[in-house]
Order: sequence, then structure tokens, then C-alpha cells
Amino acid sequence: MFFTQTWKTMAYADSSSYFYKPLTDTTRPVNPSDSGRKILSLVTDTTKLPVIDTSLKPKTDTFSLKLSKDSLEAPLKYEAADSAVVLIQDKKIILYGKTKTEYKDITLTAPKVEVDQVTQIVTAVNAKDSTGTVTETAHFKSGESEFTSDTIRYNFKTQVGLTKNTYTQQGEFLVIGEVAKKVSENTTFIKRARFTTCLLDDPHFAFVTPQMKVINQKLAVSGPAHPEFEGVPVPIYLPFGFYPLSQGRHSGLLPPRFATNEQFGLGLEGLGYYKVISDYWDVKVYGNIYSYGGWSANVNPSYRKRYRYNGAFNLSVQSTRFNFKGDPDYLKNKSYMVNWTHSVDSRARPGTTFSASVNAGSTKFNQLVPNNVQLNFQNQMSSSIAYSKSWAGKPYNLTISANHNQNNRTRLINISLPDAGFAVNTLYPLQKKNATGTAKWYEKLGIAYNGNFRNQVSFYDTAFKLKNLIDTLQWGAQHSFPVTLALPPILGGAVIVSPGFSYSQVWIAQKFRRRWNSATQKVDTSITKGFFMDHQAQFSLSFNTAIFGTYQFKKSRIVAIRHVIRPTFSLNYKPDLSRKFYYTDTVATGVTQRFSVFEGALYAGYGEGKTGGIGFQLDNNLEMKMRSKKDTGENAIKKVKLIDGYGFSTGYNFLRDSLKLDAFNIYLRSTLFDKIQINAQTVLDPYQTDKYGRNINKYAWQGGKFKLGRLTYGSVSVNTSFKSKPKDPKKDELRKKQQEELLSDPSLAGDQRRLLDYMQQNPGDFVDFNIPWQVTLGYSISFTTRLSADLVNFEKDFSSGLNFNGSFNLTPKWNFSAQGNYDFDTKEMQTFSMSINREMHCWQMSINVTPIGLYRSFSFSISPKAAVLQDLRINRSRFFTNF
Repeated sequence: MFFTQTWKTMAYADSSSYFYKPLTDTTRPVNPSDSGRKILSLVTDTTKLPVIDTSLKPKTDTFSLKLSKDSLEAPLKYEAADSAVVLIQDKKIILYGKTKTEYKDITLTAPKVEVDQVTQIVTAVNAKDSTGTVTETAHFKSGESEFTSDTIRYNFKTQVGLTKNTYTQQGEFLVIGEVAKKVSENTTFIKRARFTTCLLDDPHFAFVTPQMKVINQKLAVSGPAHPEFEGVPVPIYLPFGFYPLSQGRHSGLLPPRFATNEQFGLGLEGLGYYKVISDYWDVKVYGNIYSYGGWSANVNPSYRKRYRYNGAFNLSVQSTRFNFKGDPDYLKNKSYMVNWTHSVDSRARPGTTFSASVNAGSTKFNQLVPNNVQLNFQNQMSSSIAYSKSWAGKPYNLTISANHNQNNRTRLINISLPDAGFAVNTLYPLQKKNATGTAKWYEKLGIAYNGNFRNQVSFYDTAFKLKNLIDTLQWGAQHSFPVTLALPPILGGAVIVSPGFSYSQVWIAQKFRRRWNSATQKVDTSITKGFFMDHQAQFSLSFNTAIFGTYQFKKSRIVAIRHVIRPTFSLNYKPDLSRKFYYTDTVATGVTQRFSVFEGALYAGYGEGKTGGIGFQLDNNLEMKMRSKKDTGENAIKKVKLIDGYGFSTGYNFLRDSLKLDAFNIYLRSTLFDKIQINAQTVLDPYQTDKYGRNINKYAWQGGKFKLGRLTYGSVSVNTSFKSKPKDPKKDELRKKQQEELLSDPSLAGDQRRLLDYMQQNPGDFVDFNIPWQVTLGYSISFTTRLSADLVNFEKDFSSGLNFNGSFNLTPKWNFSAQGNYDFDTKEMQTFSMSINREMHCWQMSINVTPIGLYRSFSFSISPKAAVLQDLRINRSRFFTNF
């Protein structure tokens, strides 16, 4: 028999009974399906009503009671939004609607819950509509464990549960079980389990096993397993499965990838082991091996301590063997590479910094790395290890560094060790200690100091010997004492006057003298070691102002155009303190070339001759204000930059005996329509030349035909990028944020270079289907004039090229992308690659083709998107060379 009563509030008297205070003293039988009463409750014995707990406030839409029994460690709490029925004889409570059951950290929600007070078993079931479709499921949460099921039976006393058709997510994995038994807080046994990273109710793929044991957030172990796609089993069976579920770092084997290469043969790449040493250290040891005898080994430790420092180190040894001994293109080579990155949190030791960025190795290493076209063409490498110290309350700071650079094409390596710098910030010796009011003009007289010392050795890795290393040793130092003075503006503040003086000195360890050898028809260079100095003093007085001009339009969308002119006029003087120049013969009889004895030193010295003249610079920019057709009010008028800047600079030296007018440096920069960036610059020489291309003391416009001069250098670059709006703006912002976090993650500092290399090698893995199309174009052209090897003639070198990169979606799930470079000098494509990518929800497919260039390749890959299954990749690649 059912007893019902409208509920108002609740209290309990002891550990074995519970009561409800009714609104009236009458009770009557009701049908549990009676929709006329939304809230139902029971009064079992009104004579034993205790004092009501007034802290429990009445509710209008929720049935709530607490049950405390000796067999439980904490009270049970039940809530129902629709109705609750109590079966007195069976001692059961049935809750309907959005029910919620709580016990300790356990929360159970379901559309229907049955509570057995005798066995303490709670049964939760789902809800279905008239067609049998599940509309609401039962949900169980205990600590970090969480799952959804059609049916849940859970014993709060023993904490053992049984579920049917269960879905639970463990990290990136989704585990689906036909029947699951929870035997403890963290352990669950599953019958007929499906393991996948596709987070759908009916996943596209899964690993199916008849039985599985899951230890929450640690690991899962299964019996025989096989994959299935779209419900179709694949007859590939594994005797057992071991699936790590723990989050964060954990040690383990690194599975290899199969590769094939025309030069290296068949191979396994990436085979190794990853070891977590401590909370601050881990190391990865891996390598590659190929059928032609080549191999490589890598040791990659990384370290990090939050708010202190982080870094990574990588040592690579590579033994390369092309083809077989006796073949015409047989090659055997050993090379190495060292990479180290280190950074210190600025909060760790204020005023002190230490950083390292090391990329050094054999000049042949990059060229011989297999299956990496971008790295094969990387010829410039550099390194820096730096320590800096600044003292609080003091005006000086110290920097000590070790630097390295190498050219892999010429195989020249330069190492600077140590490279020290000491600087004193501007001091104002005439400034009063306790100044009041406006400072006098002479109190703004400032003096500073900058000093650098460098020690450098240079060598070719093909001729490395200790004796040669000592012979190339150079050292030098540079000192500079700038003096500044800020004078009050003149002409009502329109003109700013800035006088200046500086004295500089360099210490040089070597002198160079070049002589033309008529027998060999080459230049011979002799080196004299010692201690040498060169000096320079400069005086200047500059005047700066700005001129504004505005033209107003009437009855036009163009409101106004503003032109800003910023002229700079300067007077300068430099005495001739550097007299270290000489003439040498050349290939042409009677024709000489002038050089400095310090040309080629670490600090090349200063220019010769006196300077007493003027300098002039004119900078401009052009802006326009337009009235919008759509907006009104303050947003109606928008400022548009027509030309960001254009102008020129030159000078005239009155004390020079000839060629007194300096060359004109002309420049222009602009951004059109906020899309097209244009940069152009050139050097205009105003003098005529002789038959060898050397300047003569005759202006270009003299001699009959008018001519402004000749261009000795010039460059123009045009870059633009267009892309469509993202389909989902929020998804686009999330993607950008994730990429920024990935590249700035301190724990991945050591892998950033390899990550960027991987992104360049596998652009298909990073295709954004949220952007329907995007195009990037860049064109550049430049020329320069240089002195030829015979020291007489001048040659012009031209270069021009077009870079392009673009992608577009053929369909919402298919994307085509291409990138390349066209050289207009050779009229050939230098590089070109294209890829077709398929979005497959939880999988991705990519076809990459590089049909032209020195390194050609074809690759096909299909793999899951989840990082935990990144090694489950089907890959087929072929590489070819055009040596």
C-alpha cells in the first residue's frame, strides 16, 4: 500500500528512523503515477515526531531527505524533482525525475532511482521515449571516476557496483563496456569492452576485447583484442592489450617508424626509450638504423623547475652511408650536432639572467639528415650562451657571452669566447642632488660609456688543426664615450636642437696588407700581429621639426588628406684621427685600389679623412580620413594610412678634396588596404664612373645628358596574405591559443625546434579545416654592386623570386594545399610541394608530394588524431635525390 503526504520539511530522530512533517494530519492512498501531486512524502509514525531541524529550509520543487544508519559512515541524501514513492513493507524508496543521490564523494543522478534500505543497494535506470530511444541516462561520479550507463546497481555499504552499457572517459580514451563491475573505488572489470579515442556514442573505430580490467587514471589491461572500423572487425589480433591511462609523464618504450629512402635504404626511425628521472628531469634516448649501414643516435635530456629555470639538451651522432661500397655515389661520413636551450625565470634572481641557445655541429650534418628537406637546406647556424648582471641602484651592467656561427655551405666556423660588454648608463654630473623647480639647461649634460671585448677563432672543419686554430686567433676591444645635451626647443617649441659629441677607440690585434701578385694573378694578404689602436671623435648639432599640411574635401566620402614632413638638418665635424690606409696595385696596370690596414679585423677601424659638412634627411607620411557608408557617429570617420613613410637622406662634406656629395639613400614603406605590405629602398650615387666602374669627380648630370645618378643598390619586396573568415570564430580563437601555449610551454622548450621541423615536414597534420581558404604571396627583387676578385671592376648581382603558400577546402572534409618558390633568374621552380588532406573526425589522412627540387618525395599517411595513439600511424614514404 502506498502512503503519500505533501512535504514541507524534514528531520530525523535517531539512527534507525526517519520522519516527515506533514502539512495536514490526514493521509490517503494515491497512485504513484498521479500527476496532480508533484511532491510526495510519507509519515510513518506521527507520534514520534522530533523537534524539527529549522536549519533545513522548505523547498517547493525538490524532494529531499537524509538517512543516517549505523552501517554507513556518513548520511545518505536523496533528492527528486518530480515525485517520490515509499514502499513501507519492502522498505524501498523510488525517486522519479531529475534525481540525485549523494554519499561522501559519490554522486548518482538518473531519471529513476530505487533505494533498498535493507541492502543499501541503489538501482538507477535510464529513461526512454515511446519509440524506445534513450532520452536520459544514469550518471555516476566518484572522485576522479565518472561514467554513464543505462543501468547502475551500486551498494553503498560494500561500494561494489554493476552497470550495463557503460561509457567512461579515461584521459583521451573512451571505454565502452557491455557489463561493468566496480569492485573498489579505483578498479573496474568490464565484459565485452571497446577501447577508443573517438568520443561518439557509436565510435568510428575501437579496439574490442572480451574482458578488461581498468585501474582508474593509471592503466587498463585486456585479453585478446582486435580493431574494428564502423563496426566491421579487422582480423588482426593481439594476444593481450596494455593501455596506459595515467596523465602527465611516464617512462616507456618509443616505438619505431618504418621508412624508406633512395640513399639510405630501408630503415626504422625513432626507436628508443623515454625515462622520467624525477619531477625535474627526464631523458629520451632514441635512434635510427638503415639497411645500407647508416645509423644515428640521440640523447635528449630536459629539465625544468617552476619559477626557477628550464631547458633541454640534445646530442646527435650520425653515421651516414649512401649506397654500397664500389658504387660511384658511395659515401661514408660521421657527423654530430649539439643543441641546448636554457632560460631562467626573471623572478628567480632579479638583476641576473643566464640563457643559452646552442645549435652547433658538423657542417655536413644538416645536409645528411634523411627525410627532412627543410633542414637539408639550412646553411646558417648560430649559438649564444650569455650571462648578464645589473646592480640595483647602480648605473652600470655587465654582460659576458660565448657566441658561435657557422656557414654549412662554405664550412667556415667562427667562435667568440669570451665576448664581454660593460656599460654605464648616462650620468648627469652637473645635475643637483636635491633639485627643485625647472632644471637648468646645463644640468642636462649627460655622459655614458660602452665597452666591448671579443676573442675569436675561425676555422674550416675540413682543415681543423690546433696550429691553424692559434693562427686564426683574433682579439679586439671597442670603447665609446657618448656625450649628450638636451637644449630647450627654439622658435616657440617648433624646432628641437640636439648637440652631441662622442669619442670612440678600438684595440686591434692584427694588421692586414693586400698586394697584387702579377705572377699568380691573385691578391696576396700578409698579416702582422701586435697591439694597434684606432680613434675617432665626432661633433654634431642637429635640428628637428615637423610640418603638417591638411587638405579638406567637400561633398565627398574623403574628409581630408594630411601630409606630415619631418626634416632633419645637422652640422657635423670629424677630424682625421685614422691614418691607416694604403694603395695597392690591381690586375690593370696603373690602376690602384685603396684599403684600410684594419679591414678584416674584428673591429675594422674608422673611415679616413676629415669630415666637416652638413647632413639632411626628409621623412614623410601620408594619411587620409574617410567617411564610412555604414557607420554613424564617432565610428563614421576612419583614418587610413596611404604611405607609412617615404623619404631620403644625404650629406655634403666640405673638407673632402673630391666626391663631396654623399650618396642618396631613398626608401618607401606602405601597407595598402591593410593587406599588402610594400618595402622599397635604393642607393643613388650622384657621380659618373670611369671604364672600371669607379667614381670620378664629375656629377651624373654633367656632360650634356641630364641624369640624376646611378643606382648601386636596390630592393623591393611585396607581401600579402588573404584568408576567409573562420566557420567557427570561437574554435579559431581556441586553436590559436592552444598553438601559442604549445610553443611557449617551458616544458617543451627543448622540443620546439623539432616541433617546428615536424610542422614543416608534415603540414597535413596541421591543416585547419575551419578556414575554407587562405593564400600568402611574397615577391622580392634586389640587386647590389660589388668589387670583383681582380680589385678593378665592379659587378652587379640580381636576384628575384616569388614565394607562395595557400590552401582551400575542396569539400568540408577535403583540403588541398601547396607551397613553393619560383626563381625568376633561373626561370625555374626551386621548391614546390603539395598535399591533400582528409578530415575523418577522429582520424586524419594526408598525401604529400614534392615533385621537383634537389630532394623529391612522396608520402601517404593515415593516423588517429589523439596524441596517445600518435604511433598508430600507417605511413608510406619514398624520397629521391637529383644529385
